[in-house]
Amino acid sequence: MSYQQNYDALVIGSGLAGLFVALNLANTKRKVCIITKKSLFECNSYYAQGGIAGVIDELDSIENHIRDTIIAGSGLCDPKAVEYIVSHGRDAIYSLIDLGVEFTKDDTHPTGFHITREGGHSLRRILHVADKTGAEIITKLVSKVIAHPNITVLENSIAIDLILNDTHNKCVGAYVFNSKNNHTITISATNIILATGGASKVYLYTTNPDTATGDGIAMAYRSGCNVINMEFIQFHPTCLYHPHAKSFLISEALRGEGGILKLPNGYRFMKDHDHRLELAPRDIVARAIDFEMKKHGLDCVYLDISHKSASFIIEHFPTIYTTCKNFNIDITSAPIPVVPSAHYTCGGIETDLSGKTNISNLYAIGECASTGLHGANRLASNSLLECVVMGNAAVTDILNRQNINNHITLPQWDDSQVVDSDEEVIVSHNWDELRRMMWSYVGIVRTNKRLERALHRVELLEKEIKDYYANFKLSLNLIELRNLVCVAKLVIESAMLRHENIGLHYSADYKNTQSNNYPINTVLNKEQKA
Repeated sequence: MSYQQNYDALVIGSGLAGLFVALNLANTKRKVCIITKKSLFECNSYYAQGGIAGVIDELDSIENHIRDTIIAGSGLCDPKAVEYIVSHGRDAIYSLIDLGVEFTKDDTHPTGFHITREGGHSLRRILHVADKTGAEIITKLVSKVIAHPNITVLENSIAIDLILNDTHNKCVGAYVFNSKNNHTITISATNIILATGGASKVYLYTTNPDTATGDGIAMAYRSGCNVINMEFIQFHPTCLYHPHAKSFLISEALRGEGGILKLPNGYRFMKDHDHRLELAPRDIVARAIDFEMKKHGLDCVYLDISHKSASFIIEHFPTIYTTCKNFNIDITSAPIPVVPSAHYTCGGIETDLSGKTNISNLYAIGECASTGLHGANRLASNSLLECVVMGNAAVTDILNRQNINNHITLPQWDDSQVVDSDEEVIVSHNWDELRRMMWSYVGIVRTNKRLERALHRVELLEKEIKDYYANFKLSLNLIELRNLVCVAKLVIESAMLRHENIGLHYSADYKNTQSNNYPINTVLNKEQKA
């Protein structure tokens, strides 16, 4: 069963980037459709604990924030992108306040807000809502989205593929699968905005929700978009180590407020790795933890903030305190067992500073996009900033272009040649094998041999999944698996192109950093490969 719906804009994804774009377009009387794989709340943005980085304190400056961003990105950031996004930080913060977001206050501070500091930042510039900033922001935006007369929300829906007008290299819509009723619809839209988040579910251990399967990146790549710098996968240094915690993230802000990383014997090991100690950028801290765990044969290390008062800890980190307490860990008196975990995709779909891709009418915003802001490593709390600034830039471009789609009848989804699967175990087996392989061979520390093995195995998996996809009816797991194997191959191929250690890409085979014999950006394009 398939039928067509027509909209002025189709937003694929319901994180901060997608909701912000949808609201702002809908306010101009555009007819907007948001599709989300589960509910509007199930997105990476909702789980962002730390906050949003921006210069609002007179003791800080745009130049300081730019410098910190470029240093964290190991010099691979696009300076124009950094300047543009950072310089719009204050506006981004106040646009969220205008939408009802209530950042934590501090009446003793000149700004009136409590401003914290995170790894890689030279000054305090993170506005937050305790340790549940993302949840507060998404909750406020969702309330406005569901009440908006110009917005249609399709929950339990995942885009299968984009629809292109091949004559003009223009995106005109998408095929969308509903996982509740197993129906596929065709959506025609004047503008298509990919806001699908990252791809860290490609790894066995991740801080991300189950929805982070790289769908937008994979769809864009299959359609002919440039995908760049996929080797730069950020591993968050501190994820709660507990068999039932399902990779609960321990916010960067906890280290920013004095948390100390220790071995089981109490030794503060970061002093052996970087002069910035626990406030070094995430790639450095994650590799230090990985090194110490392998050196000493540890399952985890420990993050200790118990030297702070109990009242301070509970006030500033209520979510972390409560969650850890549920696992019988009292962080006011005991250290937190932590391990690194796949967290943020720093590469993605190449866009300009309006969010435009190299396909007409197709935009990419947020974690699925690569604007040049992050370079080889993302500075903490720059992600929510990028969502708002680039979301606003995309809306401005769409309104200025005033492009018109006559909503011609598009080809309908054809599933007449496929049958119900009696081998669903293949999907779950391939899911597990792919994620374990990526964790073992394409993780925090890589080697050429590991990458070669990974590429060989992912190509075999790719063929198995392609054959399965061609013969059996769709399911949510199958669509996500098809996207994950595409993303895994992009990460591996990008890593094989980069022959030096820089930022988040670290190979035991290369001792140098930033040699003169590497591309600034690793660029992959399906059409070029063909």
